[in-house]
Amino acid sequence: MSDCVFIRGLAFETVIGIYDWEKNQAQPISFDVDMYHDQSAAAQGDDIDHALDYEKISNRIMAFVGEDASELVETLAERVAQMLLREFAIERLELTLHKPNAVPAAASVGVRISRRRIR
Repeated sequence: MSDCVFIRGLAFETVIGIYDWEKNQAQPISFDVDMYHDQSAAAQGDDIDHALDYEKISNRIMAFVGEDASELVETLAERVAQMLLREFAIERLELTLHKPNAVPAAASVGVRISRRRIR
């Protein structure tokens, strides 16, 4: 399957980190997500009900992260990926989580994962 809906640079702030100062201060993070799903029914019928609604998915990611208490970007990325596979008709995804202020000399650090729906 080669149909892909993507979200780039979904940026907001959250509390994440292992250091004491990180646990009391929101920091910027951002997500890039590639979501693979057969889009032919949505395209043929011009019907959002058969598509991956990137606005709903973006809002769900932000709400989920706001409720999560992960300390590691690895944990947060895994939890977000599993939630997306569980709640949306996504067959496979690639998710990148950026934490831009974690290393002062780097533009960004983070993690990239690939996950697939288990049938």
